[in-house]
Amino acid sequence: MSNYFKQVPNFEYVSRLPDAKISDYIPVKNLFKKGYLRDDIFQDLTFFTKYKVQGDDRPDNIAYSLYDDASLDWVILLSNNIINIQTEWPMPQADLDRYLLEKYGSYEAQEEIHHYETIEVKNSTGVVVVKKGLTVESDFSVIFYDWMIDSLETKQDITTPISNYEYELKIEDDKRNIFALKPRYLNIVKDDMEEMMAYKKGSTGYISETLKRAENIRLYS
Repeated sequence: MSNYFKQVPNFEYVSRLPDAKISDYIPVKNLFKKGYLRDDIFQDLTFFTKYKVQGDDRPDNIAYSLYDDASLDWVILLSNNIINIQTEWPMPQADLDRYLLEKYGSYEAQEEIHHYETIEVKNSTGVVVVKKGLTVESDFSVIFYDWMIDSLETKQDITTPISNYEYELKIEDDKRNIFALKPRYLNIVKDDMEEMMAYKKGSTGYISETLKRAENIRLYS
């Protein structure tokens, strides 16, 4: 993300250090300036390709693989509207193991039933009556009319238990399905980022496109 933060403009904040003079400022990054993909790109799937995060891959690994530049990891994150990589990116296996052990207390508890899901049920013509993977009670059943055989059918024993481990693993696996901006659109996004990060002349505290200064009320007190 170092490349991203280089683009974030600075903000001169009044120094609160013990030995600071009344007119001293400290430059900091203006983290209120947040980059994003504009709507006409973000909402158009033709700008992206589907990508499956493999193993312990990080955004920088994927950026290097796709764009030959690991510092473009921010493009991967913005393409998926990821703000907190700690919770929105799939955990490395070692971290996942630790997390599950802390959450459930033991390996045995991880194998306990979390909930039940349906198995797929079809009628005699192959039409799906009950989709696979619906969360239901353990004794869920279904009654439906099968017109091909002119019969009212009852299907029982159509649930399967999902363990705590399986539940958590699915959450992590879902995070692995991301979108990657196609390389030919990189320059558009880079130009957009440069423009949105620049301060506009005439705005409050403007010094330059990359620097603003906070008002120092101490000078007037």
